[in-house]
Amino acid sequence: MKLSGSSLLLLEDEPLLRRRIASYLEKDGVELTQAATIAGAREALRNLSFDFALLDVNLPDGRSLALLEEKAIPASVVVVIMTGEGGVAGAVEAMRLGASDYVVKPFDLDELAVRLARARRDRGTKRGQQHREAQQASGESFFFGSALKNVETQLGKIIGADRRVQGPLPPVLIEGETGTGKTSLARWLHRRGPRADGPLIEVNCSALPEALAESELFGHERGAFTDAREARIGLLEAAEGGTLFLDELPSLSLALQAKLLKAIEDRTIRRVGGNRTLPIDARIIAATNADLRELVAAGRFREDLLHRLDLFRVRISPLRERGEDVITLAEALVARVARNYGLPPRPIPPLGRKRLTAYHWPGNVRELANEIERSLVFDDDQLTFSSLPVVPTDSGSAVAGAWVSPDFELPETGFSLDTAIDALIQRALALSGGNVSAAARRLGVTRDYIRYRLKDTAKGSE
Repeated sequence: MKLSGSSLLLLEDEPLLRRRIASYLEKDGVELTQAATIAGAREALRNLSFDFALLDVNLPDGRSLALLEEKAIPASVVVVIMTGEGGVAGAVEAMRLGASDYVVKPFDLDELAVRLARARRDRGTKRGQQHREAQQASGESFFFGSALKNVETQLGKIIGADRRVQGPLPPVLIEGETGTGKTSLARWLHRRGPRADGPLIEVNCSALPEALAESELFGHERGAFTDAREARIGLLEAAEGGTLFLDELPSLSLALQAKLLKAIEDRTIRRVGGNRTLPIDARIIAATNADLRELVAAGRFREDLLHRLDLFRVRISPLRERGEDVITLAEALVARVARNYGLPPRPIPPLGRKRLTAYHWPGNVRELANEIERSLVFDDDQLTFSSLPVVPTDSGSAVAGAWVSPDFELPETGFSLDTAIDALIQRALALSGGNVSAAARRLGVTRDYIRYRLKDTAKGSE
């Protein structure tokens, strides 16, 4: 891993060794600041931001461990200690105080570069752990079934191409409605690819406040804005050697889209408030639930970024298009939920299967998982899914035929439609034990609609 573009504070009082280290690191593109005393190092730390600090233990005015004890070195700076033979105890103490590694003098300069590069990677991993999903290590898999076999084949080709590529991996674009499993698919691709040992950083772009999105992705230098008391690496740096998953990508502003495009093309970034160009090596997987071509036409997404992301495109079909796969997926989810809650596994009876395949699942796999968990744990451990309609909710004639008597005729003098709607809502609530959410699912409407009708009826009766 190259150190080019990094900034390093070198604290060493031996002029010859200091010159050797400086000559070696500056040749590798490292921006170096030198100090021969602890006082000089303190001054540098007050005025400059660093990625690394390479510290000798014993200096003319004290021990460099004092800088760690008084927290003069920001937590974002990776510290490597230099010590003479017999001084390992001091190095161990430094690591207890927050140093990442140590080298024993005399040392080979190539070894020093390797230690610094390893420390940089470890720093990214530590930052990335804050954004990892808790389930990543649980062996969570993605259910393809027969309906998504083409997707599985396509991903196999992408992984094969990844293993042939020597160098950075091209981006991947995942399209699919909300709840179809785009995040799970990104994890699946990362874990089976050549970067499985690297970090997987997951970012929901729609959850990033606009004022902080640039800093979160690209990092910032100390003093870049009011609350930037110390430098912080961004998630593009944290994903070094691994994968950065950007969910809901169109939520980023056009300006940030332009900056992301440049980072993908140049494989470099510049932190907010910084003037140094830093190399990055992260595989980008982007996901969207919107049609990016429509967003481009509407001026809400950059066409050049779309073209850059469109090399490997994967589409996950919605659950309503997967036919009988919904049953197989539901059975797998029942087994997982039962295992998580320490419950015995239960089969899905014919009535439950009928309702699962008849429902149109607007929330896709996420809604199915929630329905199974609710039924198994709280409402209906027999898994008949009584809150779901027996027939598709998007077919008006089929719905009508399920509950309207064939002998019913509309009266010529008319009737109150509002009264009929209110009566249906009351009937649904009675069948659902007063549960508004269950009643809404029976009627194919939102909870807010039922609440609005109930409130309106209450006002009319006053």
